[in-house]
Amino acid sequence: MTTTPESAAGTEPAAEPHPLWTPGPERIARAQVTRFQDRAAGRHGAPARDSGDPRASYAALHAWSVREPDAFWTAVTEWFDVRFGTPSEQVLADPAMPGARWYPGATVNYAEHALRPALDPARAGEPALMHLDESHETGTVGWAELSRQVASLAAALRRLGVTPGDRVSGYLPNIPQAVVALLATAAVGGVWTSCAPDFGARSVLDRFQQVEPVVLFTVDGYRYGGKVHDRTGVVAELRAELPSLRATVHIPLIGTEAPEGALDWAALVADAPEPVYEQVPFDHPLWVLYSSGTTGLPKAIVQSQGGILLEHLKQTGLHLDLGPGDRFFWYTSTGWMMWNFLVSGLLAGATVVLYDGSPGYPTVDAQWQVAERTGTTVFGTSAAYVIACRKAGIHPGRDHDLSAVTCVATTGSPLPPDGFRWLHDEVKQDLWIASVSGGTDVCSCFAGGVPTLPVYIGELQAPCLGTDLQAWDAQGRPVVDEVGELVVLNPMPSMPIRFWNDPDGSRYRDSYFEMFPGVWRHGDWITLTSRGTVIIHGRSDSTLNRQGVRMGSADIYEVVERLPEIRESLVIGIEQPDGGYWMPLFVQLAEGAELDQGLVDRIRAAIRAQLSPRHVPDEVIAVPGVPHTLTGKRIEVPVKRLLQGTAMDKAVNPGSVDDLGVLRFYEHLAAERSGDRRP
Repeated sequence: MTTTPESAAGTEPAAEPHPLWTPGPERIARAQVTRFQDRAAGRHGAPARDSGDPRASYAALHAWSVREPDAFWTAVTEWFDVRFGTPSEQVLADPAMPGARWYPGATVNYAEHALRPALDPARAGEPALMHLDESHETGTVGWAELSRQVASLAAALRRLGVTPGDRVSGYLPNIPQAVVALLATAAVGGVWTSCAPDFGARSVLDRFQQVEPVVLFTVDGYRYGGKVHDRTGVVAELRAELPSLRATVHIPLIGTEAPEGALDWAALVADAPEPVYEQVPFDHPLWVLYSSGTTGLPKAIVQSQGGILLEHLKQTGLHLDLGPGDRFFWYTSTGWMMWNFLVSGLLAGATVVLYDGSPGYPTVDAQWQVAERTGTTVFGTSAAYVIACRKAGIHPGRDHDLSAVTCVATTGSPLPPDGFRWLHDEVKQDLWIASVSGGTDVCSCFAGGVPTLPVYIGELQAPCLGTDLQAWDAQGRPVVDEVGELVVLNPMPSMPIRFWNDPDGSRYRDSYFEMFPGVWRHGDWITLTSRGTVIIHGRSDSTLNRQGVRMGSADIYEVVERLPEIRESLVIGIEQPDGGYWMPLFVQLAEGAELDQGLVDRIRAAIRAQLSPRHVPDEVIAVPGVPHTLTGKRIEVPVKRLLQGTAMDKAVNPGSVDDLGVLRFYEHLAAERSGDRRP
């Protein structure tokens, strides 16, 4: 019989824990989602708000949004004044997944909507982008100037023969030129795709060769951690190995001359033509994102102009409550979906803050310095950064002017309870903490922030509007207050329209719909609480399963990494040929710490007390590091495969790993212990 981590620990979910933060009546009243519900109730049959119970109001709105998708998405398009070049008579023509058909016959353009504030004389000179690097010298690009550069570059792309459907690629850091290139590509109906310049040539080619770009925008190098990293050699290799390229555009970030045959960026954005936005079908590709590719070629995930437009308007406007006057900063790189999401802050009319540099250079509080310097109002970062700040003992609220910050949002991994407490205690007590969870696969959130709801420690506030999020057991039955598979029962506009290199759709179906046909299974363990909140427990494809007890690795990391001696950890569960189960815990120690028996005992005692005896590892092993994907996520499945004896070249795609040397340690460990694994 399979039990849950909660039942294994012998605890019951609290009936009504005390919220860490509750929005006041004025904040609830001015939130966009409040005003949206009032209008949707008057025009589209949404349930009226209960002014005395924001939780009941949101729950009713959410239930309506998944029960009546046509009415909900019509209300969204009206609220945000979505302008279709050609309207559609239907919203959702075919709701079956995969293959749901949204707005058949409609045409639209994402870039046109992102640049609408430039048409407002009162806003044309306001900053659309603020940008800074490790020097923290801040520059701005106004709305009118951004629109002009996009129009100029779009015209240049057309002169280069770029037509709707052609792929345009960027090997770029998080700089204004990357935003201009994305928007210009969308304006002509091209398909954008990007990698960060810290990706090596093989990693980039694994991605770009699949989609065969016709134009490559590239820098000559980048600055990170106080050092200059020259990438001219990598760029030469990309040009040689991408025969589809018609043009390369050189951006001299570190000041080198353009290579032979490359075009100069400044010349392409020097004109001032009238903007022209190609009206493309709603499901026309907008961009290609990539999975981590740890065990094979990365999946080339295609999302649509219309689908991203609607989903990101909903997320930025209703869930993050962004609007004109906000300054939106998320620490990210162009190789992570959060960069695409950050750019979509323009859809809400917010100023987008771009930071190009190390998250913790020259000091750990670098991101808080960015927030202070730019007057950031909504600050997005990773859970790992929050925990690193807590361990470093920094005091952002004391040492920086963060008076403008109203919301700190986190993603990348579950924000542990200590992270919530630290943000509340060390940033400000009147702080909305929006922990969100979604994925590259949808470039959006399944669950996350709601500005009208209370925040509970360790929990995401609610499932997102228009998303029928459930937790299912292995038999496909919904469970509440128990751990289950994260599933989505209805289509979301930003779900992939296809994978690029998947002609019969089999890889797409196998990725999300194999376990529960017709239902999106994402690969996360979650708990939906009876209060409507959501708890993320980690990836279900790296499940720990000891004698039928399923456990989330994230729960163990949260406990172990509270200890000051532990910098990071990795837990793996391995089925043994004799039916046994070996569950080692690997720990990267903080500087000066030693893994002696006392520390091992403290680790075991903490896990036993805070989780259950079932969660206690068989061994605790000190390691030089924990391997990550190029976007910073812990690699569990390849390590498990290595420890099971799989050869390195079969266990992992080397180009997907941040430090292959660290992974070699686990390979050597597996070889040493091949005859000595005991349950």
